[in-house]
Amino acid sequence: MDALQNFSNLFLATLKEGDYVGFTFFIGSMAMLASTVFFFVQMTNVSGKWKDSLLISGMITGIAAVHYFYMRSFWAENGTSPTSFRYIDWILTVPLMCVEFYLILKAFGATVSLLWKMIGYSLLMLIAGYLGETVYRDQSVLWGFISTIGYVGILYEVWLGSAKKLAGNSNDPALQGAFKTLGWFVLVGWAIYPIGYMAIPGGWLDGVLPLESLDIIYNIGDAVNKIGFGLVIYSLAVSSAK
Repeated sequence: MDALQNFSNLFLATLKEGDYVGFTFFIGSMAMLASTVFFFVQMTNVSGKWKDSLLISGMITGIAAVHYFYMRSFWAENGTSPTSFRYIDWILTVPLMCVEFYLILKAFGATVSLLWKMIGYSLLMLIAGYLGETVYRDQSVLWGFISTIGYVGILYEVWLGSAKKLAGNSNDPALQGAFKTLGWFVLVGWAIYPIGYMAIPGGWLDGVLPLESLDIIYNIGDAVNKIGFGLVIYSLAVSSAK
């Protein structure tokens, strides 16, 4: 009975009028859920390797949807940012986004070493960010610098490294266009996370942004980045089938 009540609370957390942070948690959870259904249904309309790509897209938004339902409940009950739960979400979904790069480039020579390199960079970025934002708050600048190394590593692979070269050598305009769009997601879309990190107390941007606004920025950014990432993959899958 308690388990059923907890499950009910997950979906029925009460938000107050004017709680714009809570509203963005609610919108994020529903958008992620709807996107998950879309990607899983569209798996039946694509062939071959694209089924795996859309499966991963659905997993990314599905994991995020569950976390957003939980984070909405946490926010409604406590009125504080669910930082630790965000990192649980990111440490699952960001490496899966790196898997997407590998899957679309696999046919053009991408190796498992590229996959593990990008996953390694993402884990370095997230684990260091978590430590700096929660455990070692007084050393947030140091941990932020370490986290940035992982972020720059992913940027390098996508914009200048082997992943970029594989996409350029594919002679597939659709793949090259999609890869470039995904690269912009990493460069521009993911940039909100280090900016948000620097705005925490003790960071370089401390006091520049109200802490409440960070959750709104994160929520909107998560929805755009995760759903948009999947839609680019879907568009590539459809265009490749023509």
